[in-house]
Amino acid sequence: MIFDAVVVGPLSVNCFILGCEETREGVVVDPGGDVERIIQTVRRHGLTIRYIINTHGHFDHVGGNREAVATFKAPLLIHREDAHLLGLVAEVGRMYGIQGENSPEADGFLTDGMEIEFGTHRMKVLHTPGHTQGGCCLYLAEESKIITGDTLFADSIGRSDLPGGSHDQLLASIQAKLFTLPDDVTAYPGHGPETSIGHEKRHNPYF
Repeated sequence: MIFDAVVVGPLSVNCFILGCEETREGVVVDPGGDVERIIQTVRRHGLTIRYIINTHGHFDHVGGNREAVATFKAPLLIHREDAHLLGLVAEVGRMYGIQGENSPEADGFLTDGMEIEFGTHRMKVLHTPGHTQGGCCLYLAEESKIITGDTLFADSIGRSDLPGGSHDQLLASIQAKLFTLPDDVTAYPGHGPETSIGHEKRHNPYF
């Protein structure tokens, strides 16, 4: 499987480009900005993008949605609980001194347990509210990989002090949905370096 990452935008979001080496179908996860670099990566791998997926609706993860949708002509997916945030990108960005562009509306909604297929690969949506109410992780069981968005970081967790956040809910989501996965699953957060589920279960200071 093709699994590539591009660090994008002023808040250094990890945008992931996944693809099937056999069919060249792929997905883009969290195009937060610098879309031209994302496009170059997609073209380098020769991918046709089947879906654009947002792990949650915060402006730094969805800021490049409009350009990505226009370029790849692919449906945009996000959890229903975060769909309203897509129209607040410019407003929230201004609060951080960052110029942003509102996202198009979602074409479909992520739900807990749904499976997204691209080529010969599939990933399972795990709804993990707490950072936002619609936060989701994307689990590739056969590849032992999970994209955790801003739910779980290396030796840390997502902040829960923003609107819609809940510290207790976030901890419960991680324990129920992520810490029940095999220890050898590699976790790819929305910011910063990768880690493993086993490492976080043993060493994350929040647990």
